Amino acid sequence: MTFNDLGLNKLLLKAIQEQGYTKPTPIQAQAIPVILQRKDILAGAQTGTGKTAGFTLPMLELLLRAKHQTSKHQVKALILTPTRELALQVEENIAAYARHTSYKSAVIFGGVKINPQIVALRKGIDIVVATPGRLLDHISQKTINLSHVDFLILDEADRMLDMGFVNDIKKVIAVLPKDRQTLLFSATYSDAIKKLSTQFLKSPTLIEVARTNASSETIKQAIYHVDKTRKRELLTHLIKEGDWQQVLVFTRTKHGANRLCGQLETDGITSAAIHGNKSQNARVKALADFKAGNIRVLVATDIAARGIDIDQLPHVVNYELPNVSEDYVHRIGRTGRAGNKGEAISLVCVDEDEFLAGIEKLIKKDIPKVWLKDFKPDPSIKAEPINMGGNRGARNKPRGGGSRGNGGNRNSSGGRNSGGGRGRR
Repeated sequence: MTFNDLGLNKLLLKAIQEQGYTKPTPIQAQAIPVILQRKDILAGAQTGTGKTAGFTLPMLELLLRAKHQTSKHQVKALILTPTRELALQVEENIAAYARHTSYKSAVIFGGVKINPQIVALRKGIDIVVATPGRLLDHISQKTINLSHVDFLILDEADRMLDMGFVNDIKKVIAVLPKDRQTLLFSATYSDAIKKLSTQFLKSPTLIEVARTNASSETIKQAIYHVDKTRKRELLTHLIKEGDWQQVLVFTRTKHGANRLCGQLETDGITSAAIHGNKSQNARVKALADFKAGNIRVLVATDIAARGIDIDQLPHVVNYELPNVSEDYVHRIGRTGRAGNKGEAISLVCVDEDEFLAGIEKLIKKDIPKVWLKDFKPDPSIKAEPINMGGNRGARNKPRGGGSRGNGGNRNSSGGRNSGGGRGRR
């Protein structure tokens, strides 16, 4: 199957070709025909499967078919995302695929002045990508009109639930037209997601292209056992010995990300940190430098990393294991995308053995273990409680695949006070 077989407008096909794509991914091949039939969908797909184009292309196609292109610019499609990074990534995709149409798109989120967003909305926008908090600010100030919305898309709905946005989502949906088409995409497929779908979707078609919570088969995974105090030394060793030029490293806390970034710079490894306490400009610059190869290591927290989409990223390192098992799948899913091969390494100390057990239970397989001769852990060291730094409700027990909580710090992860906005054609 090719994109030509999906019945898309020639303007969209031209944009797809310019992006270098010819064949749809499995999620695109399954979702696009169903969406074009104006059906609601509930889609479960691993990160990196092309889901953004899976909803962007049919959404644009239906707008073209309805001849909205010649009408006044009004908000006809609304995409909600959990974080500013993902919002930016989605809007960039929309702009790329809509480049030969007259549709205007904008991304809005908090953390910057609201006035430029108001100006852009007043000029007329067809497609809005937003985080829930800042969108509610616009709704309360009556600076956005959502009465003409034909499409609502909830992207990475599992993360929005995990971050406590469920009530915000309900408030947004309450002001939308009842006869809209709703598309819900989720990387994981929990009971909470199913419950959400029964509230907001009308007889949805279920689409699932990967096993629930499965880790990608294109990713080579390994566990390196090491003492906590020697993790930085081992990471530096792996980067230098392997001549790694592009590495995404995950820490559990923002302070840990800053500290590790400084230590790597001391070791002569160019790096930058990206997390919720960084300004939007700093986060955008760090990501741009990483993509361009100006820095070798990007150190990130879980929430900040959502939306990072880097072609052929070769290495992901869990400097610290996540305390929520599903986050391991999201983390390593930054590599091995779209059929490319990748490597995911986790540096595990004795304190994290329970987290490791939860992760392996979730993905239903044992991850290969490695003990390097010069970095063998000291068997006399006993496990100690892990300081969660106040993140994710300060949970210190591994969770092996059950439903995720509704907690989350909105100020650090794309809610009311965490981001910016821009309009673009």
